[in-house]
Amino acid sequence: MKKFLLIVNCLILALGNTGGPLMMRLYFIHGGKRVWLSAGLETAGFPLMLFPLIFSYIKRRRINHRPPPSTTTVITTETTTTKLNIISMKLPLFFAAAFIGILTGLDDYLYAFGVARLPISTSALIIASQLGFTAIFAFILVKQKFTAFTVNAVFLLTIGAGVLAMHTSSDRPAGVSVRQYVIGFLTTVAASALYGFVLPLIELVYKKTKQPLTYSLVMEIQFVMCLFATLFCVVGMIVNNDFKVIPREASNFDLGETTYYVVLVMNAI
Repeated sequence: MKKFLLIVNCLILALGNTGGPLMMRLYFIHGGKRVWLSAGLETAGFPLMLFPLIFSYIKRRRINHRPPPSTTTVITTETTTTKLNIISMKLPLFFAAAFIGILTGLDDYLYAFGVARLPISTSALIIASQLGFTAIFAFILVKQKFTAFTVNAVFLLTIGAGVLAMHTSSDRPAGVSVRQYVIGFLTTVAASALYGFVLPLIELVYKKTKQPLTYSLVMEIQFVMCLFATLFCVVGMIVNNDFKVIPREASNFDLGETTYYVVLVMNAI
């Protein structure tokens, strides 16, 4: 069962990492201009995590109410139950997850800002350089050792990003100035660096927590992170008046109003 869940998780992650940037770019190239909205949609699907959390709680509850194994000397029908909390996360861990969630919200904004100004191939390669930042911060925060494969991947991705930086005029989207392209390039690099810091930071939180690291606890941490990342972007949307502009932007969307909302929903999922 654990291997099956791991495979499903990897498939969903692969689908999200490949389809997500395409859907976001689709929003921008057909008339979408709300960066905060696009950033918030990156984690707005967090309520879907309630389903595995509920399933996990039901499973834990059943295990908690199982009768003890019978013995040859004593026969009993009593069940042993202990207090089972719906939420297993403790307050210090909650605050740590909330802080990481705010960092994730900032990273979402930087990434959306870059995708709005870069072709998808360029932004995807820059984001791939996150591996280098992750390796560096993992070495600093959790003492993760460098390997030959890591060094080779970091070197190749860094060279690729450098080549892209020197060809700003050849792959610049129509209507995007050199200045906008460079700013988009730099913000995407910043997003890559920040997320490269966030991932080892999550690992550090896992190591430092005094609670048993269970599936439910990990899902709760992810839920809180996505919740606060979304709230961070919602505040930005309110300040930027995005909620007022959405109906007008939908009516002017190149692919139609219905498709506009479909694109938003798919971005969130």
